Amino acid sequence: MADNERRDKVFAYLDAHGIKYTWYEHPEAPTIEIARQYWKDDGSKHCKNLFFRNHKGNRHYLVCFDSEQSLAIHDLEHRLHLGKLSFASEQRMDKWLGLKPGSVSPFGLINDPEQHVHLFLDKQLEALPAYSFHPNDNRYTVVSHGKSS
Repeated sequence: MADNERRDKVFAYLDAHGIKYTWYEHPEAPTIEIARQYWKDDGSKHCKNLFFRNHKGNRHYLVCFDSEQSLAIHDLEHRLHLGKLSFASEQRMDKWLGLKPGSVSPFGLINDPEQHVHLFLDKQLEALPAYSFHPNDNRYTVVSHGKSS
Protein backbone atom coordinates (compact mmCIF):
# COMPACT_ATOMS: atom_id res chain seq x y z
CA MET A 1 0.00 0.00 0.00
CA ALA A 2 1.37 3.44 -0.93
CA ASP A 3 1.89 6.12 1.73
CA ASN A 4 -0.95 8.26 0.34
CA GLU A 5 -3.30 5.27 0.51
CA ARG A 6 -2.29 4.67 4.14
CA ARG A 7 -2.96 8.31 4.98
CA ASP A 8 -6.29 8.39 3.14
CA LYS A 9 -7.40 5.21 4.94
CA VAL A 10 -6.78 6.98 8.27
CA PHE A 11 -8.75 10.06 7.19
CA ALA A 12 -11.64 7.84 6.01
CA TYR A 13 -11.62 6.02 9.37
CA LEU A 14 -11.66 9.28 11.36
CA ASP A 15 -14.47 10.67 9.18
CA ALA A 16 -16.54 7.46 9.49
CA HIS A 17 -16.22 7.50 13.27
CA GLY A 18 -17.03 11.20 13.74
CA ILE A 19 -13.59 12.05 15.09
CA LYS A 20 -12.66 15.70 14.65
CA TYR A 21 -9.17 16.28 13.30
CA THR A 22 -6.94 18.65 11.42
CA TRP A 23 -3.79 17.77 9.52
CA TYR A 24 -0.80 19.36 7.92
CA GLU A 25 1.91 18.31 5.53
CA HIS A 26 5.67 18.59 6.11
CA PRO A 27 8.89 16.98 4.90
CA GLU A 28 9.42 13.33 5.80
CA ALA A 29 9.91 13.02 9.57
CA PRO A 30 10.80 9.45 10.60
CA THR A 31 11.96 10.35 14.13
CA ILE A 32 10.72 12.60 16.93
CA GLU A 33 13.92 14.65 16.66
CA ILE A 34 13.25 15.41 12.99
CA ALA A 35 9.48 15.82 13.42
CA ARG A 36 9.96 18.42 16.19
CA GLN A 37 11.19 20.98 13.68
CA TYR A 38 7.91 20.73 11.69
CA TRP A 39 5.38 20.58 14.51
CA LYS A 40 3.01 23.48 14.68
CA ASP A 41 1.81 25.10 17.88
CA ASP A 42 -1.53 23.34 17.53
CA GLY A 43 -2.40 22.75 21.19
CA SER A 44 -1.91 18.99 20.91
CA LYS A 45 0.35 16.55 22.70
CA HIS A 46 2.74 14.99 20.22
CA CYS A 47 3.20 11.31 20.93
CA LYS A 48 6.03 8.84 20.53
CA ASN A 49 5.06 5.36 19.32
CA LEU A 50 7.21 2.27 19.74
CA PHE A 51 6.52 -1.22 18.38
CA PHE A 52 7.79 -4.18 20.41
CA ARG A 53 7.70 -7.95 20.35
CA ASN A 54 8.01 -10.37 23.24
CA HIS A 55 10.93 -12.80 23.63
CA LYS A 56 9.10 -15.63 21.82
CA GLY A 57 7.98 -13.32 19.00
CA ASN A 58 4.35 -14.38 19.27
CA ARG A 59 3.01 -11.16 20.84
CA HIS A 60 3.39 -7.59 19.66
CA TYR A 61 2.84 -4.32 21.49
CA LEU A 62 2.38 -0.74 20.40
CA VAL A 63 3.32 1.69 23.17
CA CYS A 64 2.32 5.37 22.89
CA PHE A 65 3.46 8.08 25.26
CA ASP A 66 4.33 11.77 25.53
CA SER A 67 7.14 12.55 23.07
CA GLU A 68 8.83 14.70 25.73
CA GLN A 69 9.27 11.67 28.00
CA SER A 70 11.83 8.93 27.75
CA LEU A 71 11.08 5.27 28.20
CA ALA A 72 13.46 2.55 29.28
CA ILE A 73 12.49 -0.86 27.93
CA HIS A 74 13.37 -2.50 31.26
CA ASP A 75 10.98 -0.14 33.09
CA LEU A 76 8.25 -0.95 30.59
CA GLU A 77 8.81 -4.70 31.00
CA HIS A 78 8.56 -4.33 34.76
CA ARG A 79 5.48 -2.06 34.75
CA LEU A 80 3.48 -4.11 32.26
CA HIS A 81 4.67 -7.58 33.33
CA LEU A 82 5.26 -8.57 29.71
CA GLY A 83 8.54 -10.40 30.06
CA LYS A 84 11.55 -9.52 27.92
CA LEU A 85 10.77 -7.10 25.09
CA SER A 86 12.72 -6.02 22.03
CA PHE A 87 11.94 -3.76 19.12
CA ALA A 88 9.98 -5.57 16.43
CA SER A 89 11.58 -5.90 13.00
CA GLU A 90 10.56 -3.99 9.90
CA GLN A 91 9.03 -7.21 8.56
CA ARG A 92 6.87 -7.66 11.67
CA MET A 93 5.84 -4.00 11.52
CA ASP A 94 4.69 -4.47 7.93
CA LYS A 95 2.93 -7.77 8.69
CA TRP A 96 0.99 -6.63 11.76
CA LEU A 97 0.51 -2.88 11.20
CA GLY A 98 1.05 -2.48 7.45
CA LEU A 99 3.61 0.22 8.21
CA LYS A 100 7.25 1.02 7.66
CA PRO A 101 9.66 2.37 10.29
CA GLY A 102 9.21 6.06 11.04
CA SER A 103 5.45 5.96 10.39
CA VAL A 104 4.24 3.99 13.41
CA SER A 105 1.17 5.30 15.20
CA PRO A 106 -2.02 3.91 16.76
CA PHE A 107 -3.61 4.42 13.34
CA GLY A 108 -1.65 1.35 12.23
CA LEU A 109 -4.16 -0.72 14.20
CA ILE A 110 -6.61 -0.04 11.36
CA ASN A 111 -4.51 -2.57 9.43
CA ASP A 112 -4.79 -5.22 12.18
CA PRO A 113 -8.37 -6.54 11.92
CA GLU A 114 -7.45 -9.66 13.93
CA GLN A 115 -6.42 -7.37 16.82
CA HIS A 116 -3.13 -9.18 17.27
CA VAL A 117 -1.23 -6.07 18.40
CA HIS A 118 -1.82 -4.92 21.98
CA LEU A 119 -1.98 -1.14 22.46
CA PHE A 120 -0.66 0.57 25.58
CA LEU A 121 -1.37 4.29 25.97
CA ASP A 122 0.34 6.22 28.74
CA LYS A 123 -2.31 7.04 31.35
CA GLN A 124 -0.95 10.61 31.57
CA LEU A 125 -2.30 11.24 28.06
CA GLU A 126 -5.87 10.57 29.18
CA ALA A 127 -6.76 14.10 30.31
CA LEU A 128 -5.39 15.95 27.28
CA PRO A 129 -7.75 17.56 24.75
CA ALA A 130 -5.83 16.72 21.55
CA TYR A 131 -3.13 14.34 20.33
CA SER A 132 -0.82 14.31 17.31
CA PHE A 133 0.34 11.31 15.33
CA HIS A 134 1.50 10.49 11.82
CA PRO A 135 -1.47 9.18 9.83
CA ASN A 136 0.59 6.10 8.81
CA ASP A 137 2.62 8.42 6.55
CA ASN A 138 5.43 10.41 8.16
CA ARG A 139 5.01 13.34 5.76
CA TYR A 140 1.87 14.42 7.61
CA THR A 141 0.72 15.12 11.13
CA VAL A 142 -2.86 14.54 12.24
CA VAL A 143 -4.20 16.35 15.29
CA SER A 144 -7.13 14.45 16.78
CA HIS A 145 -9.61 16.53 18.77
CA GLY A 146 -12.01 13.75 19.83
CA LYS A 147 -15.57 12.92 18.83
CA SER A 148 -17.80 15.41 17.03
CA SER A 149 -20.95 16.34 18.91
